[in-house]
Amino acid sequence: MKEIELDALDRAILGALLEDGRLSQVELAERIPLSATAIARRIRALEEKGVIQGYQARINRQALGLGMTVIVHIGLTSQNEDLLESFEKAVASAPSVVSCHLMSGEDDYLVTVRARDLADYERIHKEQLARLPGVARLKSSFVLRDVADKPLPASCLLPRHK
Repeated sequence: MKEIELDALDRAILGALLEDGRLSQVELAERIPLSATAIARRIRALEEKGVIQGYQARINRQALGLGMTVIVHIGLTSQNEDLLESFEKAVASAPSVVSCHLMSGEDDYLVTVRARDLADYERIHKEQLARLPGVARLKSSFVLRDVADKPLPASCLLPRHK
């Protein structure tokens, strides 16, 4: 995707939404020198351009019993384009996978999984991860404690230096 040029007002809207995604257009208009109607038009345009991809609540996973985070290093049997495509499609639909990244280096993919406990992760490993297409190697690392888990930083909204 090509980088989209944003003006100061778009950046202000995005910054406010990063702080609190539940702000209404009226509340945004109280912070940003635009009418609520103009704010609504700009938000719609940012959504249509793909800058705003959606809205979601940050849920405490401990409250849902999902206390275990596992980082899984995955190596595939080959780098065949069809295999990569089928792996990516399958991993994207695996219910316990929260992120997946194609990597350079020794591992082909780095996958993050949320589980209730070790027994739950064993089930996920057997029923979801080991069944992914082309998996040659799975190496699991267990997160002991979250140190930083932040949304996109507001500093990313600063204009690019040219």
